[in-house]
Amino acid sequence: MAWMLDKEIRRELPEAWKGIVPTEVFLRQAETIVEDAEKQGLILRIMGGLGVARHCQEFRDFAMKLGRVGTGVVEGQEYSDIDFMSYRQHRGMIKEFFGEMGYAKRRATLSSAASERQIYYHPKGWFYVDVFYDKLIVANHPVDFKGRLELDCPTISVTDLLLEKIQMWEAFSIKDLKDCFVLLRAHKVEEEGVKESIDAAYVAQLLAKDWGFWYTATTNLRKIGRFIAEMDRLGSEVGIDPRHFKKEDREKITGKVESLLDRIDREPKSFKWRLRSKAGTKKRWYNPVERPETVSGFGIWDAILQKDQP
Repeated sequence: MAWMLDKEIRRELPEAWKGIVPTEVFLRQAETIVEDAEKQGLILRIMGGLGVARHCQEFRDFAMKLGRVGTGVVEGQEYSDIDFMSYRQHRGMIKEFFGEMGYAKRRATLSSAASERQIYYHPKGWFYVDVFYDKLIVANHPVDFKGRLELDCPTISVTDLLLEKIQMWEAFSIKDLKDCFVLLRAHKVEEEGVKESIDAAYVAQLLAKDWGFWYTATTNLRKIGRFIAEMDRLGSEVGIDPRHFKKEDREKITGKVESLLDRIDREPKSFKWRLRSKAGTKKRWYNPVERPETVSGFGIWDAILQKDQP
């Protein structure tokens, strides 16, 4: 896969890391990239699991008790990449920005072009960077970020972090479940857009326009609530010791899920929503999500680790 990069990259990790890039390095690197981009007038915001970790640092101990760590491609490594959202108007300048830092750009494919993304590899092969523009299109329900990246820094808003997770129908995973637990435990659910809270009004208004997104999001929220109710029985299935999930944690997360669902339910639905609801799940309501195997070995390891094989 090295031929897909615009220059050669070799994996060089400090011996002290013992073959694993520490989570702290991912966090520092992601924050530095955002800060350096800002100095050049570019907007980049951290997304995904790393965005959740950055936005919920005061609940890091809670995340560790859930066993959120160690879910990356490399055994024992929490993350393998850094996901960013930016605006399409910055696309050309972001290519120059990463090039000046020594990153190698993955050559565009039909898939990456269609999904409005660019992929860059760290100059020493520590990780790859995935940059999306305007919308998260590689999703069961695309999330639009136009005009929303200024709401928070260095991550996307906590509201968008939650939406990014609960839009998943096909691939909602154990790590996504745990990220939702941490997001909901760490933040209030409020009616108006406050920086450190989940904007219930925005979520409700967004879902009231799209029955498919509404169905997926509310189904995931209800499942999160049911999972907590059956934590003592189901915890071990996802690597959670129920003894570490205190009564207070369960009550607070459950209360926030119920509050969100209630607000979503009360929001008047659009004509388009009501019309689509008549078909229900008899008609597919989500976009299929492409898998790594459909885009020719998408990850960093296929691209650069093969040269280390004997």
